[in-house]
Amino acid sequence: MKILRLLVFAVLILAGFTTAAQQKNEWNIRVRALGIFPQESANIGVIGGDINLTNSYIPELDFTYFFAKNFSAELILGTSKHKVSTKGSNLSAIGGPSSADVNLGKVWLLPPTLTLQYHLPTGTAFKPYIGAGANYTIFYNADHGPVAQGIDYKNKFAFASQLGIDYDISKKVFLNVDVKKIFLSTDVTVDASNLTPASNPSLAPVLRNIGADVKINPWVVGFGVGYRL
Repeated sequence: MKILRLLVFAVLILAGFTTAAQQKNEWNIRVRALGIFPQESANIGVIGGDINLTNSYIPELDFTYFFAKNFSAELILGTSKHKVSTKGSNLSAIGGPSSADVNLGKVWLLPPTLTLQYHLPTGTAFKPYIGAGANYTIFYNADHGPVAQGIDYKNKFAFASQLGIDYDISKKVFLNVDVKKIFLSTDVTVDASNLTPASNPSLAPVLRNIGADVKINPWVVGFGVGYRL
């Protein structure tokens, strides 16, 4: 339901711009190939260490609506899968090494992002633009991996910035290169109570709630083709 409400809200925002439209080609639709490159770091409780998220490569669909001659709003839709692990965690309290990488499984991210854009009036086939807006990332289908008993990610809002360029092939068809930076953080809780040593059962409550403040901050790089309606 949260996903549905968010998408409906975004569509209503875009639709609300129709009264201000000032050009014939109001809607652009693009299909892009995206590379998602996390610039991650973390403050992990109890076991310490840092965090690692793998890169992801996905298809993406986006819609752009021009509500003025050089101004538009863009909504992107796509979902990515990442492997997650800690780096250099101290597991000596449970009989493990003092510096270990812990496999925390995989997680899917659904990050619908809405940006407002300004398109520079070049008068040529090259049409650069800049943008900024909001992202809401939903974490779902989290797999806790072979070590821990459970893992939980909090859905979060984030700021997004954008730089891109369209290149006209014809009046209707164009190529696109787009780069976004999403300043995304989340709160993660790991349940590793299954690793409690039999000799020290008092560790169970501590290991059940290993918290981590995780900064993902991904670069999102896309290349694709678009069509003007």
